[in-house]
Amino acid sequence: MTQEPRGRPLSRRAALALPALVLPALGRTSPALAQQGESPRRGGILTFAVAAEPPTYDLHATGTFAVMHRVAPHYSTLLRYEPGNYPNIVGDVAQNWTVAEDRLTYTFKLHPNIKFHDGTALTSEDVKASYDRMRAPPEGVVSNRQPSFAQIATIETPDPLTVAFRMKEVDASIMDTFASPWNSIFSAARLRADPNFPARNIMGSGPFRFVEHVAGSHWVGERFDGYFREGKPYLDGYRAITMSPAAMVNALSGRQIMAEFRGFTPNERDRIVRALGQDARVQESSWMLHMILTFNCERKPFNDPRVRRALSLAIDRWGGSQSLSKISQLGQVGGLVRPGSEWSATPKEMEQWPGYGRDMAANRAEAKRLLKEAGAENLSFTLMDRNHQPYVTAGIFMIDQWRQIGVKAEHQQVELSAWYAAQNSGNFEAFVDSFTQFSDDPTNVLVKYISYDRAEVAVARATDRELDRLFDEQARTIDGEQRKKLVRQFEARALDQAYAVPILWWQRIVVMNQQVRGWSMAPTHMIYQDLGDVWIAA
Repeated sequence: MTQEPRGRPLSRRAALALPALVLPALGRTSPALAQQGESPRRGGILTFAVAAEPPTYDLHATGTFAVMHRVAPHYSTLLRYEPGNYPNIVGDVAQNWTVAEDRLTYTFKLHPNIKFHDGTALTSEDVKASYDRMRAPPEGVVSNRQPSFAQIATIETPDPLTVAFRMKEVDASIMDTFASPWNSIFSAARLRADPNFPARNIMGSGPFRFVEHVAGSHWVGERFDGYFREGKPYLDGYRAITMSPAAMVNALSGRQIMAEFRGFTPNERDRIVRALGQDARVQESSWMLHMILTFNCERKPFNDPRVRRALSLAIDRWGGSQSLSKISQLGQVGGLVRPGSEWSATPKEMEQWPGYGRDMAANRAEAKRLLKEAGAENLSFTLMDRNHQPYVTAGIFMIDQWRQIGVKAEHQQVELSAWYAAQNSGNFEAFVDSFTQFSDDPTNVLVKYISYDRAEVAVARATDRELDRLFDEQARTIDGEQRKKLVRQFEARALDQAYAVPILWWQRIVVMNQQVRGWSMAPTHMIYQDLGDVWIAA
């Protein structure tokens, strides 16, 4: 989904998303400058690394890059973010659209002659079937997107190239939601035959056809010659290789792969640049990804807000940001929305929240008082964690912080599949969690913190109707300043109750071989991954 910027002025939101490039001590260059005046070259296989195996093939059912980076090239979406110009929204299968004056009807006209990889036509029926599956999944189908489409009342298909969404009420975030890269369009016929077809099968309309997946080894896609965007894709295909983080650093340094699209640590970046020299391209940005401490609020003692708040108070976020940013991808202190985005709190506002004050002696004294009051002075529990960086670093950091208030935590590190299984089953006490989104819009971000019976991603398994009320109110508020006030109220409530609390936000550092062209950087690793505009220079 990437192409070169078109050169028009950026909005304030887009300007906030631009990468902060570090030049030129380690040979870093701006991709926009490097590609100026170049014509895309057809051919070649793009090889890149992915650090984890996909738990499913179904984009509707998950939120991990391990699926997105492999699967996105096979599918189309209704809308998308304009490559090189985040957060501007443009059409993907939608050729154009209209919005009713009351903001309750959104009508999309589709491009004609779009084909699925099996040769069948993509029509409004397929769009409707895909969105119905996300907003009201059949029994046995998992949809992580369900809360995002709660305001859709009906979906109508007056003809094969027209689809109309009628809303129950105004939804301030709906255009961002339509542009989600997770909203892959599946074949209605395939879904009728098997609603879970996408979980273990690939059949889309994107720029690349599926060839094979060898678990633990590689994923291969090849050019789809029937792709509806004329002349695209440029690549003959791509090969996503499963590698550990250490192995991918070696592979990129040794020119065995050309890219990794999620991000590296500062030390890894510097090592790769030293190896590749002027052949290294580095792009850096803030990141819509934050590390979270999530409690199982159905289990004692974490059903007690005093215990949860105490453990949050004990964490020195400001000090941790200074030290951990030098050795990991963990960076800025922030609340529930990305620091520096138009919706974020100021540092002064953050300091009023529990766990964000800068006086750690006072914070830890209050933490000890709360634990004593809750009868949990000798608290000991298991902290589940992913065996992947920077999760492990975050876990070690928190355990050390808790030790200073007399709390002991066993550090249980598990594979990605076991980490997800524990979330889904509730078989955990507390765990190092993360949440990433494709957009800074508050509705997309705050859904992680509402009641579990409304959002499966809210894996703290809590029920808080006040948070639900604030979430719903901000979602239908069009006035930006009023909406910000509601977001601040939501954050204050969420951090006081501490069902799940942010630790630090990540910093995105992408390093690739300079031969890779046409790829766009963004403050999220979930967009611009369909590879349709990517090409390899000679």
